[in-house]
Amino acid sequence: MSLLTDLVNLNLSETTDKIIAEYIWVGGSGMDMRSKARTLPGPVSDPSELPKWNYDGSSTGQAPGEDSEVILYPQAIFKDPFRRGNNILVMCDAYTPAGEPIPTNKRHAAAKVFSHPDVVAEVPWYGIEQEYTLLQKDVKWPVGWPIGGFPGPQGPYYCSVGADKSFGRDIVDAHYKACLYAGITISGINGEVMPGQWEFQVGPAVGISAGDEIWVARYILERITEVAGVVVSFDPKPIPGDWNGAGAHCNYSTKSMREDGGYEIIKKAIDKLGMRHKEHIAAYGEGNERRLTGHHETADINTFLWGVANRGASIRVGRDTEKEGKGYFEDRRPASNMDPYIVTSMIAETTILWKP
Repeated sequence: MSLLTDLVNLNLSETTDKIIAEYIWVGGSGMDMRSKARTLPGPVSDPSELPKWNYDGSSTGQAPGEDSEVILYPQAIFKDPFRRGNNILVMCDAYTPAGEPIPTNKRHAAAKVFSHPDVVAEVPWYGIEQEYTLLQKDVKWPVGWPIGGFPGPQGPYYCSVGADKSFGRDIVDAHYKACLYAGITISGINGEVMPGQWEFQVGPAVGISAGDEIWVARYILERITEVAGVVVSFDPKPIPGDWNGAGAHCNYSTKSMREDGGYEIIKKAIDKLGMRHKEHIAAYGEGNERRLTGHHETADINTFLWGVANRGASIRVGRDTEKEGKGYFEDRRPASNMDPYIVTSMIAETTILWKP
């Protein structure tokens, strides 16, 4: 008699050319991820080969009940680390039957920015540092923390090892390998300052692909925590008080910044970001005011500061970039629950297209 795990791990390629495609999209809250699967006749390598699909938008907060059909447009394909074989994960965005992007479709506007000839010419690179907190499922309290109590103060936990300091490493490592398998440009992981909090980095990724990859990496993390019976939180300040918040620092460069003389281009770009500080903050994630306090490695939400190697600044420039006169900078303002399509395209739009 087969066990459930035997059936889940069946290798379909032994008996059929058919594959399973898991269509993924962002739900009505702007942070909830939804997905459903369909059978396709054979392997697929490009999103243009995939059929559009639909779903009930009234059940995701994205359409009224009397006109509930929302259409999924496949946009990016990744290998499926759960089903493996030729099976795929498909990142989609959502449209009305008439072909208009629905309000929660932030990819459509981002794709317009990234397809602008001036942006294409600059080949914008992104490296996103996605922080998150692992919570015990029934009490919504960080893993490794005593129920109703607190661990010792911050200090021993950042990049730590040991059962009394590092909590959830099996989930983190499973996620790391699953993302590599899927074809996401995940470039590293580390334990964070608050116990139970971790970070993964995606990049360098070019243009719209940075948003696609962060969303699919989040989806894979949600699936893994589902299996582990743990809840992942992207709240920017999950625990009030003297504990670090969670961000999604965005490292950024353009072709001009990466070439000789690029440091002057970087400084001009930072000046432009400073001029639009309020607009960026408004788009950088819900609840960010609880995180950007001027403490715990942040700048105050109402203040725009930049500096070299300053982790208390809004924008940090690395020592190597200053020394070499070219490179990249880090926007430290985005919250962990930011929409990567909004943040990446807004940075490109402000630094490349916007004329003060």
